[in-house]
Amino acid sequence: MDLALLRTFVTVHRAGSFTRAAALLGLSQPAVTSQIRTLERQLGRPLFLRQARGVTPTTIGDELAHKAAPHLDALVEITETGLDDESSLRSLHLAGPPEFTAERALPALTELTGEGFALRASFGNAEEALEGLAAGHQDLAISTARPRGALLTATPLCDEEHVLVASPRWVERIGEGQLRHKGAHALEDVPVVEVHESLPFVSRYWASVYDCRPAAPGTVIVPDLRAVLACAGAGAGLAVLPRYLCAAALERGEVVALHDPTVPPLRTYFLVVRTGTLAMPHIARAHEWLLRAASDWA
Repeated sequence: MDLALLRTFVTVHRAGSFTRAAALLGLSQPAVTSQIRTLERQLGRPLFLRQARGVTPTTIGDELAHKAAPHLDALVEITETGLDDESSLRSLHLAGPPEFTAERALPALTELTGEGFALRASFGNAEEALEGLAAGHQDLAISTARPRGALLTATPLCDEEHVLVASPRWVERIGEGQLRHKGAHALEDVPVVEVHESLPFVSRYWASVYDCRPAAPGTVIVPDLRAVLACAGAGAGLAVLPRYLCAAALERGEVVALHDPTVPPLRTYFLVVRTGTLAMPHIARAHEWLLRAASDWA
């Protein structure tokens, strides 16, 4: 059986689409379709059911993928390991949210540049990062959403605690007693600083901690949590921020935590790869390095 046909088959099986598999393989969609038909003729069985959106493997297709994929991944690993590591830098392409990627992931990965890595990063939301990874534009993605399907494999990376903060002058204006006893009602007239008009961080915090919706609209909307922190510290209003991002500002007294819930809201980050690419040593090394670094990201 032709290994090229098996490679195309496994890629289609993981991608769930001839079109997406063609992009990953650098082939045309008709070429992928032709290779799958050739393999089906050789086996005498259909491997996929064609649907309006992509393909679904038959039971024979699932069985073949289960048997073939580990061996193809092992061949990739052998090929990659056999390359001359000193001949050139190995580029690692990473996608993720701008703040977390800049503040945590990239500083951890820069230590690998001494091992022959060249880092390339792009910023985007979870949907953009996962789409870019699935299309083959990145090697790793950091996402707050766990992807579905067989094309991408996600590993929990770390949890992020969210903190409700504002400048000290807002605490003085509201009063600590009011904050303790009235909860969300004490904050109804405080302006909100957020990353989007939908108030994703504040709304999630209110639902989790206060079991209600925030009353105040967004006064300052800026699509970067570092800018949100700067505006909140300058007195623009309250904000909900990851603790890692505002810890230093809290310690310096530039912002103050308005509430200390028994169970703080958390958000999980996932480290995502295309299934099978951990057979490539440079991707596996970066993946392992980030997971190890994340164990210290309290």
